[in-house]
Order: sequence, then C-alpha cells, then structure tokens
Amino acid sequence: MKQSSKLFGTDGIRGRVNEFPITAEVALRMGKAVANVLRSSGRSRNRVLIGKDTRISGYMLETAITSGLVSMGMDVYLVGPLPTPAVAHLTKSMGAAAGIMITASHNPYEDNGMKIFGPDGYKLSDDLESLIEGHILGDVPESAPLPPANIGKAHRIDDARGRYIEFAKNTADNLSLHGMKIVIDCGHGAAYFIAPLIFKELGAEVIVMANQPDGININDGCGALHPEAAGELVRKHNADLGISFDGDADRVIFTDANGQVVSGDRILGLCAVSLKEHGKLKHDTLVATVMSNLGLIEAMKKNGIHVETAAVGDRNVIECMRKNGYNFGGENSGHLIFGDHVTTGDGILSALQVLRMMIERKATLAQLAAIMHEYPTQLANLPVPAKPPLETLPKLQELMSQATAAFGESGRHLIRYSGTENKIRVLVEHRELSEVRAWTDRFTAAIREEIG
Repeated sequence: MKQSSKLFGTDGIRGRVNEFPITAEVALRMGKAVANVLRSSGRSRNRVLIGKDTRISGYMLETAITSGLVSMGMDVYLVGPLPTPAVAHLTKSMGAAAGIMITASHNPYEDNGMKIFGPDGYKLSDDLESLIEGHILGDVPESAPLPPANIGKAHRIDDARGRYIEFAKNTADNLSLHGMKIVIDCGHGAAYFIAPLIFKELGAEVIVMANQPDGININDGCGALHPEAAGELVRKHNADLGISFDGDADRVIFTDANGQVVSGDRILGLCAVSLKEHGKLKHDTLVATVMSNLGLIEAMKKNGIHVETAAVGDRNVIECMRKNGYNFGGENSGHLIFGDHVTTGDGILSALQVLRMMIERKATLAQLAAIMHEYPTQLANLPVPAKPPLETLPKLQELMSQATAAFGESGRHLIRYSGTENKIRVLVEHRELSEVRAWTDRFTAAIREEIG
C-alpha cells in the first residue's frame, strides 16, 4: 500500500469515506499498526478502546479497525457513540494501551476520520504517529501472523456512558442547575444521548434539539457550526443560554439569553479571568492560538493575564500547556481545555464550567462575555485544488508584505492551509471594518489567480 501522501493531519487521519485514506483497508491496517506500536509485553495492557460518532460510515471503520487489532492479539472494547473526550478519559481510566475515536468532528457525514489516544489519554506524539503511519503504508515490514490461540477478543462495554457522566459531573462538583433553562443542540452527533442527560441530572430544564441521528444528518444545519439554530430556541423558550456541540462534542459554542452567539475568544477570556480570581490559573497564563482576536490579548493584559500563542489545533494548545505547566487554553473555534481535569477539548465539561461561573458570579453569560472588545474580523475559507507552499506564490507574498506594512499595530492577517480539508484559510483583522473587507477581497483574488 505505498502512497506518497501523509496520513496524519492536525487531528488524526481524515478524509472522504471510501476514498484513500478513509477506506476499510486502511482502517484494517491501522488496527494492526496500533497493535504493533503500542502493545506491551504485559498482556493486561493490550487493550484498545474504540468509540465513534454517529456517521453511517462508523460501522465500516469500527469493524475494520477491530479486525486489525484482534488479529494482532489486542483485546478491543467497543463503547459505541460517545464524545471524543469520553474516549480519551476512559482510555486512561480503564488502563488501555490506546483509544481510537472514529470521527470527522465538524465535517459533513461524507467524511470520517480516526484519532488515536495513548494510555495517558493524550493524543499521540508526532514520532508515534510516524511509526504507525510507516506500518500502515508498508514502509515497515508486517509482523508474522499470530497463532489462533493468541488473537484477541472484542467486547461491548455497556457502562461506558455512566462512567463518563459521573466523571463530567464531578469535575464541576455536581453543581446544582435548578432554576436554569438551557437549550442543548447535540448536532445529531456523539453527544445526542449523553449531553441532555447530564444537564437534566444536575437539575436544569433542558430543551433539546438535533438529537435524532440517522447516520447522515450529523452537523447538518445544526451544532457548533450553526449555533444560530440554538439561539432561535433560546429566544422562543426564554432560556438562559444555548449550548451547541460539534459532531464529536470536543467543541462547544454558546448563545446568550438574547440568542446571540458568543465568540469562542470571549468564552476563553471569561474563563481565564474566573480561574485567576480563584487562584486556579497557573502562571496567570492563557494559551490561545494565532486565530484568536487581538481584542482577547488586550483584555487579558488588563486583567493581569499573559496570553501564550500556539499554532492552530487543540493538540498544539495542549502541547504548549504540558510543556510549560499551564492549565487552561483553547481555540476561538470552541475547543476549551481545562487541563486540571481533561487531556483534550471537552464540550460538555466546558459547558459545565461556564455554567458554574455564571452561578458563582450571579451573572448572565452576556454580562460575563462583555469582558473584551473584538476587532472586526473576516475569515474566508477557499477550496483549492492543490496546496503549493505559500512562499512559492509571489503575488500573494507581495500582497502579504504590503498588508503587514500598512497594518502596523492596528491589525493583522493570517493565511494558512487547512490541516484537514483542501482549503486555504484567510484571516484579516483590523480596527476598521472597511480595511478588513478590502484586504480580504485582495487576498482572495490573489489566491484564486495563483492557485485556482
């Protein structure tokens, strides 16, 4: 299976179903590869947990991965549809050698992917991913087949949901949500059953939407990509807030009591300030990404909080946190990482933490979110037929240099390729909205001329 393309992107392996690399054959080989790289000499550690979101292709990939693992002597524990952070947590708590989540997060149902967690519940290092990739692509010779007596078994785990539910509630000290009315948008994804149950058990009145997955409707006009849908229900039911999850529930986007979407940067800011007030923000530092608004940095400076900037991707945020001893960070896209509790972004846990802050401060979400002023921003996502290095595009490079000189400290621009899709992302931010629009148009035109 020699292929020139790299399999692992910024968030595991992802692509269109039944096209390389999201095929049953690759999934089978990935199961074998994980076994070869992560199994231990002690039989008790040779367990792998597999979860998935609600895409119809999950059945195909789950079966293929399981076959590869058991053929190499691994025991597989199948937990069915569960959020990505639940799989990460259970991998560690159940003493598994690895956890695999089958999901394409916020992408449409035609896509799927595979994320791998190590025994500590964190995503694998680049080195381990490279080893696994080498096995999948055939760069490393296959191991000899095991004798029949040594192959593994597959088991269904019936109490996985309950384990994660109790863990999530405990991270928020089982706070009482009595008297609160909440709209929960499950995005027809992995949180469709578990999220409403958690908030109901804590006493909230819950209005649920998009919790009837059929394998195809995941993220379709709902969830974290379309929080305005929850906003409409918030206004209709006079709710306190809306909570919208993406397909695998590692991200969350909020709407306030007016039905207005609250940006991820505002959520990051209000959480960082609350943690600092309680003496729980290590090194008084928030880890954000290059996509975060300049207004967040200004607001945090006023509150005595340093902002450490990482590359795009919750994995990069987490690596920065672990390397430097920080305990809170995230992305404007809705990933929030409360490092004292979790090893990856967790939409449900993050929502519980935000609700606790609202209750402690006796404030609405809109009041807490008023902590910062956002610079006008425009983000363009342009499909591209190829991804030539940006430095090989002279017209775009010249335009970027002109923009940098013109902006000074009044704005910024960021142009990068998506790590999971054939798209180029253009971010322009400036104090003046007219400048944002004008430069976005100029960048877009240059990209279309040089790339197509």
